[in-house]
Amino acid sequence: MPEAKSTPVPRLLKIIHPAAGIVAMLTIAVFWLATTLSELFATQAAIVAVKTAIPWGFLVLVPALMATGGSGLMLSRGRRAGLAGVKIRRMRLIAANGVLILIPAALFLAARAKAGQFDIAFSAVQALELLVGATNLTLLALNMRDGLRMKGRFRP
Repeated sequence: MPEAKSTPVPRLLKIIHPAAGIVAMLTIAVFWLATTLSELFATQAAIVAVKTAIPWGFLVLVPALMATGGSGLMLSRGRRAGLAGVKIRRMRLIAANGVLILIPAALFLAARAKAGQFDIAFSAVQALELLVGATNLTLLALNMRDGLRMKGRFRP
């Protein structure tokens, strides 16, 4: 019986995957830093500007994460073991955090900030958003590290 040939990975995927991952990481980092710096050092008007701008950033972040996850699945070619499997499990957690916590939190915070409601609920959701955002940023960084390991560009 002839041996099954694996199809070559399109070259474009090898460009899209890391580029989309970097865009996603940078976008989350900008959200996180803008939120933290505005909360610590800026005026209430600046906080409102940051909180109402973040949902517009989803127009960059969501497609970047989709491109990262989709291209990663295509690059893995069905492998679910080893670092590829670890990366896939992390991406599921990143997606769940985003859809279930981060997007609703950002929309809630934008509405509250626009209404001038900086109460205990705002603070609690803000703290949750910062914690989960930092978690997603860490998970994306771990995926980047493991991707570099898979390519032999990063040694433990």
